[in-house]
Amino acid sequence: MLPGPKLVEPITAAAAAEIKTMLAGRLGATLVESADPRWTPDPELEPMATDFRRALARLVPVFMPDLLFRLEADGTPVHKDFAAAIQPTEFQPGMVFGEGTMAPMDYLVAMAEGQIPPPARLDVATIQHQELAPTFRFHISQYLMRRVADWAALGITETLADWAVLNARSKFWGDDQRAAFKNWEEITDPRNPLGGRQGVNERIMLRELLWRVDMMVLLENRLDALVRLHTPLPPGKIGGAEEPGTPQNLRLESFYGPNAGLTEVLVPAGYVRTAYDPVFTLSADRTRYLPTLSDTPTALPAPGLPFSLVFRAEPGKEDVLLRIASAYEAASRRRVPPPAFGPLPMGGA
Repeated sequence: MLPGPKLVEPITAAAAAEIKTMLAGRLGATLVESADPRWTPDPELEPMATDFRRALARLVPVFMPDLLFRLEADGTPVHKDFAAAIQPTEFQPGMVFGEGTMAPMDYLVAMAEGQIPPPARLDVATIQHQELAPTFRFHISQYLMRRVADWAALGITETLADWAVLNARSKFWGDDQRAAFKNWEEITDPRNPLGGRQGVNERIMLRELLWRVDMMVLLENRLDALVRLHTPLPPGKIGGAEEPGTPQNLRLESFYGPNAGLTEVLVPAGYVRTAYDPVFTLSADRTRYLPTLSDTPTALPAPGLPFSLVFRAEPGKEDVLLRIASAYEAASRRRVPPPAFGPLPMGGA
């Protein structure tokens, strides 16, 4: 859980208290904490011997060294402290950065061996920014083809067989979605533009990296499971502003399990009664509205806004994962029926 503006304070504080009260106090779990330069360590928790940043520092040079050479949307390095330490180097074709004296290879070796700290932004959130792949075009085509074959096996002719027919028959919420689906229909090359990042390749490498980071943290700390907050952000209001740079108020660290291909169990962990919703403000040039953080609290009616904890264990030990998550769920009893619904009836039909 990373610190931030007031937007994250209610859920982050409640989740930290829940983990200590229920997992440690009620269930007797021994807690250890991963570190981050932007997070104030809890003095009551033991720090991990090998935390997530240390695991990334050791494994990124082997599996995804290109992560350190990523650029922001404005063309500047994501990891500016890395660029400041290395000699001038081409990050992308024709884009050279570097103000130091170290060769990039020597920087990676020193980082992996713990002789220098990893870049401040090398964390499980930043590394999960991905170049999207055009595989949606492939999977929908494959689905429609198989669907036609399945119906044919039953003696039924299905004419919804390809993208062109799908688009011709579909209704869209607006011209923007209609144009997007027409663009998908017209894609012919399964690759991203040549000379740039390849989405399929990145996703496979990222999965391998995240899987091994989890294994390193679990095994070197002798842990049974990992627990984290699903997201510190309240859901964005429909039609409202979101945390700047965070589509749908869902930060990238929340995608760890799916991107790693690992089983996660999400369990309701409580409610908060205060939210700090972002607002729209007019840009300086008065041409557009920008999402902006706000310190104005919104009081929420009972039971409040729910948040969840996510549990993850070593691959192949889903039995341990289910046992831990179900023990927490049974002990915490955080499932509260919404006000408009009564409790589920018990007994058979």
